[in-house]
Amino acid sequence: MNFFGEFNYKLDEKGRLPVPPRFRMPLKDGLVLSPGPEKFIAAYSNKEWDRLSEQIETADTSASKLRKLKRSVFGQAFPVMLDGQGRISLPEKLRAYAGITADAVVVGVSGHLEIWDEAAWEVEKADDLEQAWDIIEGLETR
Repeated sequence: MNFFGEFNYKLDEKGRLPVPPRFRMPLKDGLVLSPGPEKFIAAYSNKEWDRLSEQIETADTSASKLRKLKRSVFGQAFPVMLDGQGRISLPEKLRAYAGITADAVVVGVSGHLEIWDEAAWEVEKADDLEQAWDIIEGLETR
């Protein structure tokens, strides 16, 4: 599935977040949540998680870097299932990492989703948009 779009939600009192309706069917078998590099929660379908796991297992890097990568990605990952209302429970550790307290944004990023604190997303989005046009212009000259 190619995920795209931006969706604003409020977490409920139990830390549950709705998954955008159009993404629920592709994610019906569950998701894996892990910390993202820019203080967001990365959400992968099981298929995409398996693909990422394979990439990490076969990465061409030093043993010490690979250990650090595995600890960061796998050691802090959580499998979750959608409930009957299409919500997922965001683990407290990941919410704290991403600074998500109440208002969250689910962002489709091609092969996976990113879950951001709303204020942090607005800052990141502005920076990304500014840089994206420079990147696109560089692609056009090739």
